[in-house]
Amino acid sequence: MNVIKTKIKDLLIIEPKVFGDDRGFFYETFQKERYRAAGIDVEFVQDNRSRSTKGVLRGLHFQKTKPQGKLVTVTDGEVFDVAVDLRPGSETFGQHETIILTGKNKLQFYVPPGFAHGFCVLSDTADFQYKCTDYYDPSDESGLLWNDPSLAIQWPLSQPLLSEKDAVQPHLAAITHNLINGWDK
Repeated sequence: MNVIKTKIKDLLIIEPKVFGDDRGFFYETFQKERYRAAGIDVEFVQDNRSRSTKGVLRGLHFQKTKPQGKLVTVTDGEVFDVAVDLRPGSETFGQHETIILTGKNKLQFYVPPGFAHGFCVLSDTADFQYKCTDYYDPSDESGLLWNDPSLAIQWPLSQPLLSEKDAVQPHLAAITHNLINGWDK
């Protein structure tokens, strides 16, 4: 596999080694020792899969006190994927990285704990799969407004299909104090 570093420390793109011929293909989606050697030395405790239709935008989500690292990939379709650095003290706090993930390119995006994450679907449908380093806890979830101008994310669509929750997430400026100093219980 090929590990590609991004401009944000610890945020990695994984290009798996794919073995294919006219019958199809095979590749490892995860192998603990190989990923550990690549700098992803975490324990994954939960796998998730979603299917969304064209124009759906999910995110930007994170957990406040139980941050989840994620190893994400698209098994079918195409998405525009985004990770925003929310780690207190990080030199790249508030900055983001984007990548196109597709069932054809088979790329993976490793989003460490401490990032907000989201994606929008570019194909008719997309199957999105991810491994998480902590369990989902609905009482701990939060997010950022997808089109917060301070994030300057160049989304490939202007009128996404959003959940009610994602349509009213806060701007980064409204929660920066909590991100840096801790969340009130």
